[in-house]
Amino acid sequence: MYKRIRNQLNGILKSQESPRGACSGSEHVPEFEAHRHIRLLTFNIQVGINTSSYHHYLTRSWQHFLPNRRRIENLDRIATLLSQYDVVALQECDGGSLRSGYINQVQYLAEAAGIPYWYQQLNRNLGQIAQHSNGLLSRFRPLDVTEHKLPGVIPGRGAIIARYGAEDDPLVLVLMHLSLSKSAQQRQLGYIRELIADYRHVVLMGDMNAHAEQLLTRTPLKETDLIPLPDTAHSFPSWRPEKALDHILVSPSLEIRGSEVVSYPVSDHLPIAMDVALPKGYLQTF
Repeated sequence: MYKRIRNQLNGILKSQESPRGACSGSEHVPEFEAHRHIRLLTFNIQVGINTSSYHHYLTRSWQHFLPNRRRIENLDRIATLLSQYDVVALQECDGGSLRSGYINQVQYLAEAAGIPYWYQQLNRNLGQIAQHSNGLLSRFRPLDVTEHKLPGVIPGRGAIIARYGAEDDPLVLVLMHLSLSKSAQQRQLGYIRELIADYRHVVLMGDMNAHAEQLLTRTPLKETDLIPLPDTAHSFPSWRPEKALDHILVSPSLEIRGSEVVSYPVSDHLPIAMDVALPKGYLQTF
């Protein structure tokens, strides 16, 4: 289907088209399997804009409002990377507006990467101008997926929670995009902290707009025992990484087999990857 969507861009864009659906549903999605490890990726894709210099924020700013034929080529490059992972957290996606050619970018990337389950969370609906969204891509069927609007003075930030495995002791993945404001981050992470308080196996993934040291010592996450990547895991800006803004934080029960900042500069952020193993006893529940 994604090839057909790509071909649509070669024709005339129809402004009356409506955005595609928000979820792929659960048909043809495999159950969560007893793999010894899960490959995770979080990626702020900047609505498919290829930014490789600070001056591009000015010269390519029009792409945040208007379509660009090269955007689909960039999405294809992103999909090539995503195809190597099991669960992907996406930030700064467009859910189907003028600027994306009325393409739901979460759906497009899932289909192009061959990942059967996808979920789009619309956080800021500007109609045909923009459909600011987060996205979940998964090779496995979640127990359930819920979306949450995060608190903040300026609305438009959100989190997706996907639970996998055993109902009484699930693996809980929280995908988020936090505000720039430190005070808003405090409220947002306090909200997240309450959501994960009763779970043993937790993964927080996303663009958190703060370094790990700040997140785990100066916010409500200090009450958790989450393990971060090294604070030297710089992901922003992609052409000269100096800040560690993108994170995958995990519970001690999840063994980190490997983690890295992926050198794949197709956005203004670099993606973060992690390979985690489930507890041995936990595998027997599937």
